[in-house]
Amino acid sequence: MKRKTSGINPDLESAISKLLAEVMADPEATLTDKSKIIDRALKLEAIRLKASDADWGSGFLDSDDDDS
Repeated sequence: MKRKTSGINPDLESAISKLLAEVMADPEATLTDKSKIIDRALKLEAIRLKASDADWGSGFLDSDDDDS
């Protein structure tokens, strides 16, 4: 069975980047349109940061109590 590669699909990244450039350059784009694409780009960046941090969330099961 083929293992799925981790990370963000490069096609998705380029599509969002292209859409962001197009919408921002469009003089007829509404503020709502611009806000939506900015939100998508920010969400993608947040996912990228979580994916690149290998230790993200690893301390949840660790106990900070020294009473053991």
